[in-house]
Amino acid sequence: MFFVTFPPVMLILPKIKPEMPTSPKLKYFFLILVITSLLISCEKNKNDVIPYEYVDFTIDLLDFPNIYNLVGSDTVDAGDQRIDYARYAGGYNGNGIIIFSGADGYYAYDRTCPHEYVDNGQSVKVIIDFTIARCPKCNTTYALAASGTPASGPGRYPLKNYRTILNGRYLTVQNY
Repeated sequence: MFFVTFPPVMLILPKIKPEMPTSPKLKYFFLILVITSLLISCEKNKNDVIPYEYVDFTIDLLDFPNIYNLVGSDTVDAGDQRIDYARYAGGYNGNGIIIFSGADGYYAYDRTCPHEYVDNGQSVKVIIDFTIARCPKCNTTYALAASGTPASGPGRYPLKNYRTILNGRYLTVQNY
C-alpha cells in the first residue's frame, strides 16, 4: 500500500500489480512448444543409421603413406597388421574403417553403406577411390571431403563418422 496526500484529505489506495494478459490458448502454445523442444532434443541423431560398434585404435601415419601429409584415403579393418588392437578397428559388421586425409584434417568413416542398411537391412562394404566412396550395390557415392555425405545415387544418409585425434604422427580413431 502507498499513501497519496491531497490537502486536506489523506487517501489510502491499494497497490495495483500490472499483469500481462494471458489467454488459455497462449498457455497451451507455450506448453506444447516446451514439450516439443524436449522431445526433439532427446531424439537420437537420425543421420546415424549404422548401429553402434565399439571403435578405438591408434595408427602410426608413417605406416599409411596414402594419407600421411597428402589428401587421400586408406582403409583399416580388424585384421590389419599395421595396428595394435586392430580388433577394435573393424567397424560395423567387420566392414572396416575409412581414414581420409583432407585439407583441414583427418576423418574416419565406417565402410558400411547406410542406404543399403536402412532400405534392405544389408551390410555392404563401400569401395574407396581416393576422395569418393561408392557402394557397389546401390551405386551411391559419398564425398569423403564433405563428412561422408551422399554426392550422387539414391542414398540419403552420410557415412557413419568416428572421432579422430591427431597427436604428432599418431592418429586415434574412436567413437566414445
